[in-house]
Amino acid sequence: MGNIRITKQFTFETGHALFGYDGKCRNVHGHSYKLSVTVIGQPITDTSHVKLGMVIDFGDLKKIVKEEIVDEFDHATVFNKNTPHVELAKELSDRGHQVILADYQPTSENMVIDFAAKIKARLGKNIKLHSLKLQETDTSFAEWFASDN
Repeated sequence: MGNIRITKQFTFETGHALFGYDGKCRNVHGHSYKLSVTVIGQPITDTSHVKLGMVIDFGDLKKIVKEEIVDEFDHATVFNKNTPHVELAKELSDRGHQVILADYQPTSENMVIDFAAKIKARLGKNIKLHSLKLQETDTSFAEWFASDN
């Protein structure tokens, strides 16, 4: 039996600012992100297995991505912790806002790399992360492919 790709899509709202950037994105702003997660594997062939015919239960994939990405990033503001934005982050945090201090500049490119590492760590041994697509807007997105890494 061959490999099959399974994709699940997610949405979340996240704010960020790009410290030192020379355009408008240096200001705190937000996006309605769309994340497509594609895994690859062979469907279960054990006729006694409750998930016969599945590569992964969509609910299991949803649980992983929800816990690792959506619950953390939805309605949060992301800043690079290695910049003066850490002061703004502390102020927001002290006022009850959900803030993420990342080890990276919070671009779509860096976020998708971070997301790939988090998801890969949670997948079973027979399932591999194939690709991620993180849409910042309807016309702008970053993609990560296992074959490129």
